[in-house]
Order: sequence, then structure tokens, then C-alpha cells
Amino acid sequence: MAKLAQNFAKYLIHARLSAQGVIEKPDVIGAIFGQTEGLLGADLDLRELQRTGRIGRIEVKVTTRKGSSEAYIIIPSSLDASETSLIASSLETIEKVGPCDAKIRVERVEDVRSQKRRYVIDRAKEILKQLMEEGIPDSQKISEMIKESVRSWEVSSYNGLSCGPNITDYDEIIIVEGRADVINLLKNGIRNVIAIEGSKIPKAICDLTKEKITTAFLDGDRGGDLDLKKLLSVADIDFVARAEKGKEVEDLSKKQIYKALREKTPVDQVIDQIKANGGFVDLKEEKTEPKRLVDDRRASVFKELLDQLTGTHAAFLVDDNLKTMSKIPVSELQNVIHDFSNIHALVFDGKIDQAMVDLAAHKNIKYLVGTGFKQRVDFHSVTVLTPKNLVK
Repeated sequence: MAKLAQNFAKYLIHARLSAQGVIEKPDVIGAIFGQTEGLLGADLDLRELQRTGRIGRIEVKVTTRKGSSEAYIIIPSSLDASETSLIASSLETIEKVGPCDAKIRVERVEDVRSQKRRYVIDRAKEILKQLMEEGIPDSQKISEMIKESVRSWEVSSYNGLSCGPNITDYDEIIIVEGRADVINLLKNGIRNVIAIEGSKIPKAICDLTKEKITTAFLDGDRGGDLDLKKLLSVADIDFVARAEKGKEVEDLSKKQIYKALREKTPVDQVIDQIKANGGFVDLKEEKTEPKRLVDDRRASVFKELLDQLTGTHAAFLVDDNLKTMSKIPVSELQNVIHDFSNIHALVFDGKIDQAMVDLAAHKNIKYLVGTGFKQRVDFHSVTVLTPKNLVK
């Protein structure tokens, strides 16, 4: 870095010069001083500013190739922002360097103090983290806001997923739903945590669960139920912990977090509970003898509606009187369905996937009817039907 006579540069002017010929460093410096002389008046004359230490030593690096030259120029300044900008713009008036035509373009003006501020903040994080790890005397209190900030800074990333630092170093991990949950657990001293961050369980999560003793720590609401069943269908979970009913992990206090983790349930017991309330629908079911899951009237109506939809890529919304409420393109369902209430059944021209089941569950739709299964699905409280379930 160029040095000022007085060692307090505020800004660095970065400029790039191109010349149609071979030039050397003295040619560039001479052009800068000579062709800007008097341009901005005596107060902003470069020679005088450098003599008084308000402009530092001009650094120039010249490279020559195939008869043309380029130079990278750095000029340190302790002037204020507006004066430094004037000096920078004056460089672009230079048209010749030595005997060669030349052009200078200012790339940027860097605020040196912002670098120092970043260094101070980063160093403060390290010092505070060290203090917290080594233990702080009882007589010394650090505000809760600072503690939360430090824990937030510790959020790392594993394959794009928010997690605690060095997540792969732990033998046991805790899976939560989102980044806010990760931050809350970090704030309360739990670092071996990673988030799903989305409606689909990432492959990185599935792979980690095969190597680690894994606890799924989920919200105490319907969303937590859905995420739990998704995890159990694709990942190797060992224990399940839940927030109190109606609460989210991100809002739990330290006491509530540790209580929930102490009371975690072995996965075998959780699976037994899920089987008691309804299991998983698999693609293999389509190869078995279909079962009648609805009464004759509903089966007849659903089959007739499904036949009407063949090739339309549309869906019927049906009320509890089995009357059609609306016909909607399948591509618009996610946006439009929320305008309707008390939907009894959703009949659509397409294969059933987990996203469609989740949508039906979210809207408390009792029956979901499609042309078949696209993937293995967890049907939650929804009765999922295909043509094979509608035969007499």
C-alpha cells in the first residue's frame, strides 16, 4: 500500500491506464503531475498536495505486451471524499503519456477506513468469542443482545444449509426446520445443529443421518408433523424431540429447549405412534390389489370427474355435497386454492406427489384424487385415491 508522509490515508484511488505504445513508470507519473497541473486550482495541485502529505506516493505498475502498455495506478489521499473524487476524475483528462496516446479510467475510490472498521468488527468477534469460551468472571456481565449477535455470527453453511460451526465434527447432530431455529439453539449453547430449510428433505441431510446419531427437533404444530413424517420416510433418524404444542423451536427459551431435548423419544416409538394413526403410501401399492376406500356415491362422483379431466391438466374443487366448486389449471392450484374454503375433495388430472398431498393437508381437504402416484408419499390426514381405488 502507498504511504502518506503523514500516515493517515483515508482513501485509495484505483485507476487503470492503457497506452498505444511502450511507456515506463516515470512517463506515467510525469503525465499525472504535468497534465493535471492547474486544472483544479492551486489548492488541489497534486505537487503541493503531495508536498504537504495530503496525497501520498503514487504507485504505478506497468506491463507491456505486443507494443502496447497498461498501467495500474494507486494514489493514497487524506483529503475529504469530495476533494478525493475531484482528484480521481482529473486523471481521466490525461490523453498522452510520453509520446503515446493514452487513456485513464478510474476503477474505484476505496475507503480505507471501511477496511479498518471491518477488521475491528471481526477482531471484536474473535475476542468476545474467546472470552465466552474461557469463561467470564461473575462480576463481568455482557448484555444478552451481544451474546445473541455473537451466536448469530457463528451460523455456518453445509452444502447450502444453515448449521452450527464444524457440523461434521460431531458424532451426534440435531436437525431443525429453519435458520431461525439454528440461531436460537446456537444462542443457547447448542452448536451441533443443522436446518432442513425447505419443504423437501435435502440429500445432504439424508447422508449425514447415515453417519451420525440424529435427533429431529421440530415445531409443535402441523408443520412439524409434516416435516417429521418426511424425515422418517427418507432419513435415518434415531430420536425425535418436539417443541411444546403450538410453539416453534425458534421461540423456545433455554429451559424449554433443554427440556424438549431431555424428553426426546426413540424413533421406534414414534413410528409405532404414526402407524397407529396411518402409515406411508408407497408406489408399490399400485402393484397390489386395490382397496375400496370410499362409499359408492363418492367413488362414482370422483371417477366421473376424473374421467372428465383426462388430458386437461386441470383440477376440480368439490364441496361436501359432492358439487363442483371450481375448475382450475393444475399449474395455478398453489396460487388460487387459498381463495376457497371448505373444500371437501380435490380431483386432478395428474400424478400424486408429496407437494400435492401437503397442499391438501394444509387446506384440510379430506379426499385427494389423481391418476396415480408419482412418488412415495406420506398422506397425513388426507385420503389419497387413484382409479384403482374407485373401481366397483
